[in-house]
This record gives sequence, structure tokens and C-alpha cells, in this order.
Amino acid sequence: MSTAIITGASKGIGKAIAEELAKRKINVLLIARTESLLQEHASYLSEKYSIKADYLAIDLADKNAALHITSWCTEKKVLVNILINNAGYGLSGDFEQYSLADYQNNLQVNIQVVLELTYLMIPLLKQNAPSYILNVCSAASYQAVPGLTVYAATKAFLLSISRGLHYELKPFNIHVTAIAPGATDTDFPVRARVGEKAKKLADKVNMSPESVAKIAMNGLFAKKAELIPGFINKLSYWLVWLLPKSLTEKSAAGIYGK
Repeated sequence: MSTAIITGASKGIGKAIAEELAKRKINVLLIARTESLLQEHASYLSEKYSIKADYLAIDLADKNAALHITSWCTEKKVLVNILINNAGYGLSGDFEQYSLADYQNNLQVNIQVVLELTYLMIPLLKQNAPSYILNVCSAASYQAVPGLTVYAATKAFLLSISRGLHYELKPFNIHVTAIAPGATDTDFPVRARVGEKAKKLADKVNMSPESVAKIAMNGLFAKKAELIPGFINKLSYWLVWLLPKSLTEKSAAGIYGK
């Protein structure tokens, strides 16, 4: 039976992906910081879908997080063939508003742990092929976003490495997909501390985590390289591609900047 690791699995898109996988009778290992939420969701999934749902409470800002997760799987002899790199967060506002330590932790969660966990898991994924990796990027992957500058840059990195690995790992029967959701009904705006203007705009176009999760899993198992869920997000992508960067950056700054 297949087993999937999902980071950021206690809330939002990660939580919805875990349920979408459970519906497909795939065992899950839920990764996040809050043990009580993980325990509750794991119990719910195992009881409702008759699958094995385990969890590991860990802060991905911990520099040993990826090694800890991989070691746990090895010790437990879990046959992982799906890796969902979902965990990530943003910091909204002026660049100098946050400390260097804040940004270092942000880069650790959004980039470093994804890089390390993917690298460390590839030998296991090769053993259990066909295997799959999903990286949850963002609509912000496609442009600079003043007011969310570091977040957009981390997601651009994630999109680029996903497309490169999609090509590199295909001969090993490991299929890598990037999904770039736009506004989604999660607690991202709260943790990112986005302003009221951005929140109100997002409320008008929010997709549900469940909708994003279903599109993500359908695309992942169809071995797609890249997914943009929802008409509004696809339209935004084409506008960013067509319009001058100075114009799209000014527009983004009007939403997320002061």
C-alpha cells in the first residue's frame, strides 16, 4: 500500500491533500508543528477511510528536521512513494520590518527543508517506484511581489527546482509536479500579516483547500510538470507573462505594500 508524507498537514491545503490521498486509500504520514491537530486529523482519516495515518510533530524551522523525518521513516520501515512538500509561509510588509533571523527561518521552511527532504528521500522513492513528489508553489512564483518579496523569491526557487527535477528524475520513475495556487481560504494571510486590502481582495477570489487538493492529486498522478488551479489564477499567469514587469510589480505593491 502506498504511503505519502505531507508537510504542513495540520491545516489548509496540506490537511486537504491528506484527506484527498486517504480517499484514494493511500496511507499518510502527517508532518507539522502542532501535535494535537495532527493527532486529531490522523485519527479522523484512519477511522473514516480505513487507512494507516501516522504523524510526526516537528518544527520545520529546526535545521535537523529533514534528517529527523527521513530517519523516522527508515527506522519505522515505512515504504514511502509520495512526498508532498506543502509547508511554507510568507512575511508581508517592508523588507526591513523583519529581523534577519525571521528571514533565515522563512528560508529554512520554504526552501532548505524542501531541498534537504527531497534529496534525502530520493533513495527511498527510487526503491518504491513509481513514486511522486508534489511541491506546493504559489501564483507568486511567476513574478516579484513587493511587500511579499522574500516569499515570492522562495516560491520562484521552488517552481524552478520542481521543473528541473521533473526532467531529471523521470528515468527513475519518480514524477515531480509543481502546483501554483493563488488565493486560497487558509490562514496564510494571518501568519503573513497581510493588510486588510489584500485580505478583502483574496476573499473575492479564494479557492477552497479541498478544490486545490483535488486538482493537485489529479495532476500529480497524471504526471504533470506544472499546475495552475482555477480560472482566475490562469488568467493572472498570462497577464504576468504578457505585461511589462514594472506594471505587474507596481500592481502587486499596491496590494501588499503600504
